Amino acid sequence: MARARPSAELPPAEALPAGTLEVLLRLVARSPARLGAGRLVCVDGPSGSGKTTAAAALARALAAASHDVVELHMDDQYDGWDGLGAAPGRVARDVVEPLADGRAGRYRRYDWYAGAFAEEHEVAAVGPRGVVVLEGVGSGAAPLAAYRSVLVWVEAPAALRLRRGIERDGEAAAEHLRAWSRAETVHFGAHGTRAAADVRLDAHGRVVR
Repeated sequence: MARARPSAELPPAEALPAGTLEVLLRLVARSPARLGAGRLVCVDGPSGSGKTTAAAALARALAAASHDVVELHMDDQYDGWDGLGAAPGRVARDVVEPLADGRAGRYRRYDWYAGAFAEEHEVAAVGPRGVVVLEGVGSGAAPLAAYRSVLVWVEAPAALRLRRGIERDGEAAAEHLRAWSRAETVHFGAHGTRAAADVRLDAHGRVVR
């Protein structure tokens, strides 16, 4: 049976509030370049909280401000439902560390339908206007912290997040979603992700800190 991505989300009902985008753009503009000449912006938080929507809106706003933007997703990196623990280190080794050295990064996309890693993708080296937006659970983990310019945390009530997941994937996925939620809670506690965030957003994209 095909299995949905754990962090995929429903299509956004609305864009991020203008005030939120202004805050995020200022944070990026004032942040140090730690990805070689460019910047790594990580958007983390529990599954179903709104990370994908927030990251896409930020990427569009950065591109409109003349940045060269690459958007990457952690759900292309997990080795299935049990792959959260290993993914951040693999992304650091194969993608982020080469970019920080001025070289191209590479990764193989995980195919959730086939249940295996598939084709290889190259991520070109970034210049001074380059921003890599890395979205998904684990993007704010310790292996990536030294290269990160900005960490955005997106949160939502647990009941809302589970409801979104079931609406998206069907009742048959409920146990996978609950198990993933437990795994990400342990992960966030181990890495102190929420406390490390430069800004926090709620389920509607509003700044809460």
